Amino acid sequence: MSKDSKILIVEDEQHINRLIELVLLTDGYYKIRKAYDGEEALKLIKEDKPDLILMDVMIPEIDGFTLCKIIKDDDYLKSIQVIMLTAKKLEDDILNGFKTGAIDYITKPFSNKILLARINAHLENVNSDIKLYKDVVLDEKSFAVKVNNKAVELTHFEFKLIKLFISNAGKVFSRSALLQYLRGDEGFDVSERAIDVQILNLRRKLGSLGENIKTVRGFGYKLKGLNDE
Repeated sequence: MSKDSKILIVEDEQHINRLIELVLLTDGYYKIRKAYDGEEALKLIKEDKPDLILMDVMIPEIDGFTLCKIIKDDDYLKSIQVIMLTAKKLEDDILNGFKTGAIDYITKPFSNKILLARINAHLENVNSDIKLYKDVVLDEKSFAVKVNNKAVELTHFEFKLIKLFISNAGKVFSRSALLQYLRGDEGFDVSERAIDVQILNLRRKLGSLGENIKTVRGFGYKLKGLNDE
């Protein structure tokens, strides 16, 4: 887990906002930004995408639930981890937080130690070089993939594709979106037809697990979600 992670605190009560900041600073985090309402938070999020947001539900301008949904509906921002902070303890409120895309829900008053433990655990998961999907293990650091504990050799593009799919299991990607992702800023010339070839080769190399890469007729591809039938 890296203390370089960017954290945004969204809390309208200044003393609580400052307290959370001090707790994070004491634990070694230093890339911390603060907002006191939803509109200010959204502006900061778009300016400099954070890794994690600690967000109170009852904030002015745009409430926490709405802001979380805005984040999760945006393809660029949806990877941000959101932890809700609130005095509300009703089950419906907690469920609403999870439905809008929050990964955790901490009720006030909270223990500083528990808050840090939750933050550290989520950031450790986000920053891990290892990604898992069923019997597929992807190591970003060593550029290696194993299927059923056996090494599989992938091309640069195939590796990028499986990494994207595992990080977004269940999400549908159009061919044009995949094309843009593979091209990136690296200057590679990739045709849209080449996407189908890359997918075909990737499926073959993954063996039976390749069947989890589904064709969405008339649109593109997705990796079957872990909870999908």
